Amino acid sequence: MTTARSLILRSLMLAALAAASSFGVGAEEAKPSPGARAPTPAAIDRNGVLILIRSTLFALDQANRTGNYTVLRDLGSPAFQTNTAARLAEIFAVHRKDNIDLSGIAVLDPQLTLLPQIEANGMMHMAGFFPSVPTQVNFELAYAPVERQWRLFGVSVSIGQAAPVAPPPPEPSPEAQLKGKAPQTAPQAHAAPPAVAPRAQAAPPKGSAPQAQAAPPAAAKVTDQAKQ
Repeated sequence: MTTARSLILRSLMLAALAAASSFGVGAEEAKPSPGARAPTPAAIDRNGVLILIRSTLFALDQANRTGNYTVLRDLGSPAFQTNTAARLAEIFAVHRKDNIDLSGIAVLDPQLTLLPQIEANGMMHMAGFFPSVPTQVNFELAYAPVERQWRLFGVSVSIGQAAPVAPPPPEPSPEAQLKGKAPQTAPQAHAAPPAVAPRAQAAPPKGSAPQAQAAPPAAAKVTDQAKQ
């Protein structure tokens, strides 16, 4: 019995559906014959792939929200419909408990990790994820051909990490490290301060004779005039 998180279709390789028994399909029905051919690319365009993925996951989201899995069951193939609505509600109980929200598929484009391929038993198998943030929706789907239409046979949905963490940049080689180093500059020589010439005292201007001191006025000689 598959768990609710892994749900169904954890291994469809070699056309053996690992969760086929959960949908009421016997192992002998899913087992390929000894000379089974290898998987081949499915003849379906991108629009057809988007319609299948979105219609399936929308139906699952509505069923999880309402707890009514009748429509999801009716969209499936006869092998899928061997599950009752109550059985599907039991399988997806963890989705309801964890309140898994799939509404982001309305505006996001799925990234396929496994392109649609036809398995040896004639079923179409594909896988991928919706790169939503902070978590992404991982899905794996299988469809059976019924009256020239692809009808749901198995579905697996889980929530995972939003995106792989980018690896750290590689360490540069020793040669690159040497090239990347800036050449060391020689220590700057401190310029000696310019020698300051002693300031010369201004010489007295030429032609200026020293001032001669004025001679005292000659005293008038008083002559004795003969008194007359």
